Amino acid sequence: MHHLRKYVAALAMSAAVTVTAVGCSSASTTEESSTGAAAPTGANSEAPGGQYDDVIDVNFGFIPDYNGTSLLAIAEEEGIWDDYGLNVSTQTFTNGPLQIQALGTGDLDFGYIGPGAFWLPASGQSKIVAINTLGQADRVVGQPGNDTMEDLRGKTVAFPEGTSGDMILTLALQDAGMTKDDIEALPMEPSAIVAALSSGQVDGAGFWYPALETVKEQVPDLVEIADNSDFEDTVAFPTAFVASNDLVENESDKLDRVLKALRDAMEFRAANVDESIAMTASFNALEEEAVAGDAANVKILSLDEIDTLTEDGTVDSWLSGMVDYFVGAGKLDATVEPGSFYTGDLFLKAGE
Repeated sequence: MHHLRKYVAALAMSAAVTVTAVGCSSASTTEESSTGAAAPTGANSEAPGGQYDDVIDVNFGFIPDYNGTSLLAIAEEEGIWDDYGLNVSTQTFTNGPLQIQALGTGDLDFGYIGPGAFWLPASGQSKIVAINTLGQADRVVGQPGNDTMEDLRGKTVAFPEGTSGDMILTLALQDAGMTKDDIEALPMEPSAIVAALSSGQVDGAGFWYPALETVKEQVPDLVEIADNSDFEDTVAFPTAFVASNDLVENESDKLDRVLKALRDAMEFRAANVDESIAMTASFNALEEEAVAGDAANVKILSLDEIDTLTEDGTVDSWLSGMVDYFVGAGKLDATVEPGSFYTGDLFLKAGE
């Protein structure tokens, strides 16, 4: 089933893959693959597209980590795309902003983003159509001897700009009464941060797992100064799926079918975590152990949880907190209401 992806096996544990995590990294290469879901299978195979009389083509972007891949891997392996009459072609990205750019040009219908890229839909460049997971992989780290944010004052601290690594660094600085002006802030590509931390060329970084595991092989005493849980009372780190504004406005059938498929995959993932890890590893030609380590830094939300959190306004509160952060960080000019960029009503409707 995955024969079109097998050529990436040689890249399985390379920095270009391992640096992609919840943080929505900022390298820019892309590769194409396809589910090849031309014919339906399963209980609804009596008609093209299962219970549907037609098959809709969908272009879906993703990041090759557990957050960004697990639902797509499940939907392919379990025949869920077929159940909803969807022929899904997937394309690998190493960043969320590039996917949103591709949505705007019509090269993608859907994509996956980490929390660092949420300011883009908030600024009107796309719509968040489904909340996915909560990231717990982000850290501010320091070389041995740098135990606090104050210890990093005046020192070189790397971060991938516009990512959750950027977010957690900014939040940790604020918590310490500091700003990026108090450090030598150095925007870098994620793969370069792995090398710079490993070789001691920078004093610290705002970064994430599993890439930090690679760093710790060279710097076993790397200090973790801050993590996501330090800020969970004010800012959550959700990941999400996005769609183009045009698709949300004009292709309601495609959107509804994809949301139905994602909902089914969410239900499967929450009930079968180990299987979802194996499917993700196969989909991305990675070792299961590496994917399991990645998944350990993810809070998986069940479908019922996502529905409840959407209905009771919790997701809106998360998004409002993120909007406030992005305004303070200069990414947004003014606050916006979550309802302007999160189509939670359509996600819930897909479950009716």
